[in-house]
Amino acid sequence: MTDKIEEPEGPVLYHLDETCDLDDVEVGHAYSGYVNGVADYGVFVSLNDSISGLVHESNLASPLEVGEDVKVRVEEIRDDGNLSLTPVHMHDYDEVYIGEHDGEEPTRTPVGEVIEGDEVIVEAEILSVRQTAGPTLFTLADGTGNIECAAFVGAGERAYPEAEEGDAVRVRGEVETREGDLQLEADTLELLEDEDAQEVRDRLSDALDERAEPPELEPLVDSDRLRALYPRLRRVARGIRRAVMKDRPVVVRHHADADGMASGVAVERAVFSLFEEIVDDPEARYHRFNRMPSRAPFYEMEDVTRDLNYALKDVERHGHPKPVVLMLDNGSTEDDADAYRTLDAYNIPVYVVDHHSPDDEIESLVQEHVNPYLEGGDYSLTSGMLCVELARLIEPSVEDDLLHVPAVAGKGDHSEASEMEAYVELAREQGYDEEHIDDVADALDYESYQLKYDDGRHIINHILDVEENDAHEELVPHLKSLAEEAFERQMDAARAHVDEVDLPNGATLCTLDVENYTHKFTFPGPGKTTGRVHDGKVEDHDGGVVTVGYGPDFCVIRAEGVGINIPDIVEELQEEIEGAGVDGGGHLVVGSIKFVQGRRDDVLETLYSKIAEAPVGTEQG
Repeated sequence: MTDKIEEPEGPVLYHLDETCDLDDVEVGHAYSGYVNGVADYGVFVSLNDSISGLVHESNLASPLEVGEDVKVRVEEIRDDGNLSLTPVHMHDYDEVYIGEHDGEEPTRTPVGEVIEGDEVIVEAEILSVRQTAGPTLFTLADGTGNIECAAFVGAGERAYPEAEEGDAVRVRGEVETREGDLQLEADTLELLEDEDAQEVRDRLSDALDERAEPPELEPLVDSDRLRALYPRLRRVARGIRRAVMKDRPVVVRHHADADGMASGVAVERAVFSLFEEIVDDPEARYHRFNRMPSRAPFYEMEDVTRDLNYALKDVERHGHPKPVVLMLDNGSTEDDADAYRTLDAYNIPVYVVDHHSPDDEIESLVQEHVNPYLEGGDYSLTSGMLCVELARLIEPSVEDDLLHVPAVAGKGDHSEASEMEAYVELAREQGYDEEHIDDVADALDYESYQLKYDDGRHIINHILDVEENDAHEELVPHLKSLAEEAFERQMDAARAHVDEVDLPNGATLCTLDVENYTHKFTFPGPGKTTGRVHDGKVEDHDGGVVTVGYGPDFCVIRAEGVGINIPDIVEELQEEIEGAGVDGGGHLVVGSIKFVQGRRDDVLETLYSKIAEAPVGTEQG
């Protein structure tokens, strides 16, 4: 028994801790409790582990469920110790805690400080709820850490059904170890309301803001363009760090080429390292992170539908929160807008790091948009370069493993950025000469094609040499030789079918029917085949060269020394050719256009006329 305390004026709700007994209960007082059983004649309510009573069914205005928190008034204490209770509805009341800490707020233990064996009180936000065949599992976060909380009322039976994702709760229980991880075994779980709930959310938000703040870093190489982009990169890093700390899954989509793979792997390594630092579960990275390559140079509805479907299944089956989506080397164009609007319907935020010519609309559809064009730059600063800088801001410890990756990304995209030389020198300092960097980029391109829609995590890591392995030295030259053999086979078939025309502006237009005069469904695809043809023609001619590889309903464009702007051309074709279904884009001088097959001749003829009017001896910057 504990000493009685002086009552406040006005309505009072009493809380009994586990040290209290019947001597601490008074008739006429209101107590907090929870439903521990339901019968035909009423419901049983526990005031703590040892004190309970009955609310007769005649006093129930509406049904109550097991685990539900209730406020009850004690009407009678019977001789056998049973209590007769009635529900009460209270407003503007004081709360008094009775027990070892009479009249005081319970001592709160930060999640990050709980120790196995301790009896604790945790105030936190519910990140997710998952029902198992045994207990109900709540993932809780308070900004100092995350912990799984188990509540059991019956095998497979939902405990505290009123508690949902996003609610602020106060949980009392004992900390135990389950399968190597700390778990809070709940004795009681109470929903917090009003000021108490807001205090928990504010505390969580403030702590997350502090923990998620990226380190203060300078770019790896001296670059005003990178420094101008760093505030945007920092906001992306902050968003990803915050998502990981809130146990929120991260979905990464990236282009399926060397620059895209380098982008995705750099971010993946950083997020995995962050998981190891802040999450107890060693398997977390496999069900909280998903990286997938995209064939198209934009977020196709097929891809976003697949991603969304998987995410919603995880929410239903495993209680996972909805993810954040990170688009890399992809995502800046008008073609991405419909996918973003689809995700917005589910309140799923999107972050974009890209170097394709951006559409103005994208800024308003995403959480943060990093693109060199937005700070006066251009496509030559590649996504892989940006994503290595991003990875350092997400988790600085991965820097040493990624120092050579920006050079690989730049080589893969034939970057002529002023930063490229500095990145190549940085790679050289790590033992990667320029020829080897070229070989790694070509091996990545080749293997990306073979992987189709798979992330190829370990193979790609070994090619990029970002995880410990014994295969890199033999794997890269082997894949490089396979890629060259495939290119030669393709060029042997294609060279005789390349048509050249000297245009009035002095440029040379080279065209190839890639549908009829190249090997299909094998490496290299139409884009890289056109690129290899173009590189050969540039060597053959002193003036500007534009190469167009076309199929039934698409064309791929490469330009050198000719000032075309492919995104602008796409818009003009859309306006000028009715019923052609023109779409596409890319970089200013490297891109692709789609159209309906029946209007191919009209689209190509108009395209060629626009190339013939472009200035020669320059490229759009």
